[in-house]
Amino acid sequence: MSTTKISRWRIRNEELEPSQHSNCLHRSLTEDLGKGYSSICQLDNGLSYIKTEYTPSRDLALLSQISQQEPRLIVTLGLKGHSRFANHHGEDITFSQGYTSITTAGISTGERQFEANKHVLQLRFSMNKNWLCRYFGEPKTNRLFKHEAVQTISHKPISSQGMMIAQQLSSKKTSNEMNKLFIHGQALTLLTAELAPLFSSTHKPTAKISQNDKAIANMAREILYEDCKNPPSVEQLSKQVGCNQFKLKKLFHRYFNNTPYGVLLEIRMNKAYELLESTNCHVNTAAYSVGYQHSSNFSLAFKKFFGVLPKEISKH
Repeated sequence: MSTTKISRWRIRNEELEPSQHSNCLHRSLTEDLGKGYSSICQLDNGLSYIKTEYTPSRDLALLSQISQQEPRLIVTLGLKGHSRFANHHGEDITFSQGYTSITTAGISTGERQFEANKHVLQLRFSMNKNWLCRYFGEPKTNRLFKHEAVQTISHKPISSQGMMIAQQLSSKKTSNEMNKLFIHGQALTLLTAELAPLFSSTHKPTAKISQNDKAIANMAREILYEDCKNPPSVEQLSKQVGCNQFKLKKLFHRYFNNTPYGVLLEIRMNKAYELLESTNCHVNTAAYSVGYQHSSNFSLAFKKFFGVLPKEISKH
């Protein structure tokens, strides 16, 4: 998502069109702003599920003020597009396609920014301290809530298990009672996959981020995303982003916990999954679209990554 300052249409979150379905609150974009909605459902005491799907017709900023009685941990999975939360204290958090962002929030004022005509689909899970203590214990939970302001705890590629579950959840309507039971169960499995590294005894807090290094890493990943069918070699990629191969590999390990090839594989598999699910295309078509010349090699890689064969996703 571009960091260039642009003029945005600003509106308070409360001004979106509200509607109540069971115990879920939906807020839809008005016709002049575009298409889409955000819905929030209470899954458990202290656990909320939020699905946001927007295609705004103009650059949009939703003003929000967070003032929780108790700070919360928020897990955001970016399934499509990009958005940004701009804190009024000057701190930005970017939510990117293919990545899980884990943040904490207590008191914060800022705006959620979306680009015109860009489709965004994100799933969020918001948990308070009591809910986290129930599963992970008080000592491990308390160490995450040292500041009241919004802060990023982790920003890593969505795990393969997390991506599988997120794809299933995104297709479920929260207004259906049986779907909500399914969502609750799947949410616990997904959070286990995404939070396990965070609460492991060996987890270390994220080191201070170098904005220049982060920009290099993100630029390299974007190149792989755009050119996943015919990707550059690591040597070519490092030259394109202006650093040497050793530093590039180090940056990928730091920011993505993966190698350049590993990130390329994640991009290819996630793109193929989305194509198979949304178009029901032939497996050969999906394989070729992400750079595989032989569908058998693609099927093996897909099965290893997601645990299912591509033909189980597509009807063909």
